[in-house]
Amino acid sequence: MNEVFEYKKALDELYFTPEQKAEIARRAAKAAAEQQPRRSRPVWRTALIAAALAAVLAVGAGASGVLKTAVEALGPIFGGSPAQTEVIDKIGYPVGASDTDNGITITADAVMGDRCNAAIVYTVRRDDGTALLPEGVAPEELLIRGAGTDVQILGGSHGGSWFVDEDPGDDQLQIVQTVSSDVELIGASAAAEFDNLYRWDTETGESIPVLEGHWKFRFDLDYEDASVTLGGGETFTQDGMTFTVDAVTISPVALTADYTVNEEVQWSNSGSGKVSEADAREQARYFENVEILLTKTDGTVVDLSNAGGSISPEGGVTVCSKGTVFSQIVPMEEMASLSVGGVIFPLTEN
Repeated sequence: MNEVFEYKKALDELYFTPEQKAEIARRAAKAAAEQQPRRSRPVWRTALIAAALAAVLAVGAGASGVLKTAVEALGPIFGGSPAQTEVIDKIGYPVGASDTDNGITITADAVMGDRCNAAIVYTVRRDDGTALLPEGVAPEELLIRGAGTDVQILGGSHGGSWFVDEDPGDDQLQIVQTVSSDVELIGASAAAEFDNLYRWDTETGESIPVLEGHWKFRFDLDYEDASVTLGGGETFTQDGMTFTVDAVTISPVALTADYTVNEEVQWSNSGSGKVSEADAREQARYFENVEILLTKTDGTVVDLSNAGGSISPEGGVTVCSKGTVFSQIVPMEEMASLSVGGVIFPLTEN
């Protein structure tokens, strides 16, 4: 392998000046030549980014800024207690991919998740250091246009997003996006695309551009899976139907519950583009009415029943999957039990 070529190829994605890229590649190649070979994780990009970061610190920060650690990016949003930080250290992964347009850089800071769920934290930063948002615009008013995080998988997915602005009036804020899928996400490629950032005007009922630009880049969902799978074959009845739990997968950051209903869901196929009353009732029977409760060791009960997912009629039965990313990390040792439709799964430290 031509190591200098590989370094330059990787750096093409990092948005530094040509002079900085050349200096980074030279220093990284020299450092690699001076070191003895050693075993490492089978993700060569990790080493490349680490080498690039070290060189950047020597020649001056590039447009994308200093690469955050997973704890720095994820901790302030998903919890920074010692137990939560330990989880991030174990499963989180720094990214650092970014794009710049119109004097604003959007960077994917870090990702964490489990087999079928992921959370990504982005930073939006104005490059000249001035205030990012106009005065009076609150983060809860902001909207994403464009694809956001588009995960390249052969399967269905759903998710959510929100904005975090810890220091209003400064040059940056964070976007948090979550993805839940019915297939494995670890190792998948993600395409991030943002087309302006908008705010919702409640008076006019319209979205208004706040930050103009188009940002597009790619990165990998590369993190450690700390999930455990429970159950298989347990049943419960409600709404006159029998539900069979196929599998429940839980981790410190997310939950996925897969189950099969013994009747096939009947959609109205109204074609109006809106959910009809009949379809809403069917959706509730097969999906929304399935209660999922996580009980913590301190007695706190977390209601996860509003998780998103899929409903798939298949030859006389209906296969359903409910999945969600937690708003805060819950270490496994703090979980006492999980209930799906009244079926209780005790949880012990693994």
